[in-house]
Amino acid sequence: MESTVASKLEALMKLQQIDSQLDEIRRVRGDLPEEVRDLEDEIAGYEVRVNKFDEEIENLNQTIAARKQAIKDSESLIRKYEDQQSNVRNNREYDAITKEVELQRLEIQISEKKIKEAYYQIDQKHNEIAGTKQRLEERRKDLNSKTGELNVIVSESEEEERKLLADREKAVQNIEDRLLNAYTRIRQNVRNGLAVVTVKRDACGGCFNTVPPQRQSDIASHKKIIVCEHCGRIFADVEQKAVI
Repeated sequence: MESTVASKLEALMKLQQIDSQLDEIRRVRGDLPEEVRDLEDEIAGYEVRVNKFDEEIENLNQTIAARKQAIKDSESLIRKYEDQQSNVRNNREYDAITKEVELQRLEIQISEKKIKEAYYQIDQKHNEIAGTKQRLEERRKDLNSKTGELNVIVSESEEEERKLLADREKAVQNIEDRLLNAYTRIRQNVRNGLAVVTVKRDACGGCFNTVPPQRQSDIASHKKIIVCEHCGRIFADVEQKAVI
């Protein structure tokens, strides 16, 4: 039983050491990975916006074309009605045709107004596209700069990280799921990523709260897995005090 618990604690401590090294590698990268992702998302948003503007301009051009055709149709009807006016038999027919002509002229005025509005909207869209493309180009330059900076940092530690990840893959195979899940949960809930610690100078190596002598004795015996009553971290061992 003692060796079983001791081996579990040893496996957890090894995993913690590997994860701490990985944490340090990623700490050196700082916020760069997140900044790169944010820039990529922002650029994608600008690209979607430009495409949307292009679609809106295409729809406006279709509206203009339809309105121009409507004007031609109305002009054709007006010519037809004016020809009919010369052959009317009474004032009622003349007045009816005159109303149709007025209606078509009104339709022409509405279409001309809609065309003018559409051209104005197209101009506005082109201005928005120009502004968006300018911001897009600036963000692309920022992304290239940040990506280059990140690649340099990653390349410096890439081989080490790859080896550590391979070691981690082997390490987790020696830990039962229950313990591994607990370890992962603790790591996620603490700021420094330390889920497994030793007792140093009579205190928890994670939260630095005092650990009573009897509890230290239990931890050192490796007979059961003990966690800090203050922060919940797993105690792997008790650091031996230097003999003076």
